[in-house]
Amino acid sequence: MSKAGAKVKAVKKAVIEKIHHGRLNTNIPACSAAAGPPLGPMLGQRGINIAAFCKDFNERTKDIKEGIPLPCRIKVFPDRSYELTINLPPVTYFLKQAAGIQKAAMYGNETAGKVSLKHIFEIAKIKRQDPLLQVRTMEEMCNMIIGIAKSCGIEVVKNLDGKEYEEFLNERKIVIEQQRKELQEKREAKMLRTGQAGQ
Repeated sequence: MSKAGAKVKAVKKAVIEKIHHGRLNTNIPACSAAAGPPLGPMLGQRGINIAAFCKDFNERTKDIKEGIPLPCRIKVFPDRSYELTINLPPVTYFLKQAAGIQKAAMYGNETAGKVSLKHIFEIAKIKRQDPLLQVRTMEEMCNMIIGIAKSCGIEVVKNLDGKEYEEFLNERKIVIEQQRKELQEKREAKMLRTGQAGQ
């Protein structure tokens, strides 16, 4: 093989190794890793055996409620083997569970739900078990979680009155239904406009 040919082969090998070697950070629902998109193509691009990975992940998360989103860090080695770190669910998941809501606020000025300071402290204790967050103090964790709550439209209150909050959630259901209708109408109007433009 000529020197130029050997050089091209070496460059090609380095590029392939770079693709296969690296990190992948993604959320995978517990017990639900599957070969289809979006996970399958992400693993395939890095040369990971998709079926073996899905089996490994689903086995390791079998004791967790199915469908709970789990942030995963996948370190891929040049031989296409991998190291999988499964973290606890994201802060937003815990906040929505604590607030008893399924969706965060759609608009910046609305309150989607409420949590108490006790909720914040409990979430901080749980999330601090994540390897990357173990270096943070409880105060730093609580401040971080309060910031995430605000960005989701979840109000942090000192104490939460159960009866009052139930009334709030019932009123909120009406607002969400209204927002859903508005979104649907906007989508339909857009489709009509696109359809007319295409004629």
